[in-house]
Order: sequence, then structure tokens, then C-alpha cells
Amino acid sequence: MNINPGMKKFLSAVASLLIGVTGACSQTTTATMETSNQPEAGGAVVELKTTLGDITVELYNDTPLHRDNFLKLVGESFYDGVLFHRVIDNFMVQTGDPKSKEAAPGEQLGAGDPGYTIEAEIDYPRHYHKYGALAAARTGDAVNPERRSSGSQFYIVTGRKVPESQIQQLEAGLMNQQLQAYFQNLTMQHRDTIQQLQAAGDREGLENLRQQLIKETEENVKPQPLPEQVKLDYVEKGGTPHLDGQYTVFGEVLKGMDVVEKIQKVETDPSDRPKEDIRIISAKVISK
Repeated sequence: MNINPGMKKFLSAVASLLIGVTGACSQTTTATMETSNQPEAGGAVVELKTTLGDITVELYNDTPLHRDNFLKLVGESFYDGVLFHRVIDNFMVQTGDPKSKEAAPGEQLGAGDPGYTIEAEIDYPRHYHKYGALAAARTGDAVNPERRSSGSQFYIVTGRKVPESQIQQLEAGLMNQQLQAYFQNLTMQHRDTIQQLQAAGDREGLENLRQQLIKETEENVKPQPLPEQVKLDYVEKGGTPHLDGQYTVFGEVLKGMDVVEKIQKVETDPSDRPKEDIRIISAKVISK
């Protein structure tokens, strides 16, 4: 496949970073080269009764670790009584911190969890941060490079409508991710050779290998454009596309986005905690 000049330049830059005389080989990342962009249908349905109304969510079957963990916590009544402790208008509403159940007014929240994290199940663009998406919160990349999810905290996306002028940027970013992921996997396969060439200071050998891997990437990767449904959702309904590929999206709201809208509009303190507590009264499984 012919890769356009912009992508070729990007790939060359990535290659220079990953294979250099003094640089180290990067960790592997993954990206879906081809996808139907359709989550598995018929997932479990959970009802969240809140102090502002009911929210019904569906959990995706193709994110089984997050689905099963969420159902386990619901079955244990873990979410009963937790606050929506972080609320940002036109962005998202977040909950699931067990420490929030007995929190004093104004107490800063967001560090609580059940004592474990969950392996990332990031599958972009099949799952993306559209309006109404259900996603797992997590700590930042600096302390969590594997992007493991919090064991209990999650957020529901509201976001903003995306101008059509930005859609092309999103599409180019997705294609670049696919090229980079493939090239990174190649560098991991050649890691021993790269380290030997680096140790020997063999600049010519490193450059030859770099060009070889660039050529192999160009010949084997067929970057997929952003699916039409993703573009349509972002333009017509909105979301937070800048989070795509970084957090695990594992479900979506079926009913109750009017309640989510109410939550995101409440007055908050400087820590984004609502000044008047908003709780999940109870969570129960409607269907599996």
C-alpha cells in the first residue's frame, strides 16, 4: 500500500525515536488494524438509581474483565451509597470511590478503590468516547504506563460536539497510531539485535535495520480510516475524542442521559466535587 507523505514522515520520525544510537527500544503497544467497529451486542444491563434519577447502562461483552468486575461489585452492593465525586460540565461525571460513602463536606475524593486494578481492554476505534460512553477511570501514564483501570471508579461521557474540521485530525491520528503500533511490535521482535548494535556503536547497522523495518511496515500495514459511525456520533452527538485509545470504554448508557445531564450541570467546588452530594442509591443487574 502507498502511504502518503505525511504518514511516511511520521513513521520515519517514530523509527528514529525507537531505533537510535543511544535510544532504548520502546514497550509494545497494540492497535486494531481492522475492526467491524461494533461492540458485541446483548451485554449485561445494570440500573443505577441516583438521587437525581435512574441511569441504565449496558456492559460490552468484548471487554469481559471490566464487565465481570462491574457485575461483581454490583452484586456486592459496592456502589450503593457512593457519590459522584468529580463532575465537569461538557466533559464527564465520575463515581465509584468507596471512600466517598462517608465523606465529610468538601473532603477531596478520588483515591479510593477496592485494592486492585484491572488490565486495560482498550479497543479503539471499536469503543470510543462518544456521548453516553461508560469508561474506567485510572491513574496517569507516569505511574501507570500499562493504563490499567481503577478497580471501581468509572465515568460517563458527556463532552461536546466535534466540528467536522477536527474529524480529519482524528482520522490521521488513528492511522498514525496503527503505523506506530505495528512498528513498535517489530522493534520488540528485533530487540536483541538493536541492543547489540547499540552496544557496538554500529550506526550504519542501526540505520539499515531502521530502513528495513520502515519498509516492512509500509508493505504490511493498511491503515484503517475512522469508521463513519464514529465520525457521525462525534459530529452529531459529541463526546471526548481526546481520551480515545487511552482509557477502557466498556459500556454505554441505554436510558437516563437526561439524569447525567442534570448531574453535570450542578455547582461544584474547586476540586470538581458537587457542593450538594449526589449519590448512587443502589445498583442492580437488570439482565445478563
